Amino acid sequence: MRKKDLAAIVIAIWLVIISCFMLLAYRIDLEIFFVLWLIGLLVIVELMDTRFTLPPYLRYIKYIVAVGIVIFGAIVTQKVLEILHR
Repeated sequence: MRKKDLAAIVIAIWLVIISCFMLLAYRIDLEIFFVLWLIGLLVIVELMDTRFTLPPYLRYIKYIVAVGIVIFGAIVTQKVLEILHR
């Protein structure tokens, strides 16, 4: 099995696990879901990263990770502002 296919399967399983736990806890929060998805994606990208070559699909995944980190920063900023305004 290729790394690319394995990564897609693992991230799908990770998202199903997150969804199941959120449903069992009766707490569906998109911000928490996004953060946990980003953590899973970062782990997968780190495990897939090759030392000497960079396959094209990995370059595109790193762009997605960069956008995810920017969105994560916006979520953190929003939460900090909510805490400061209380």
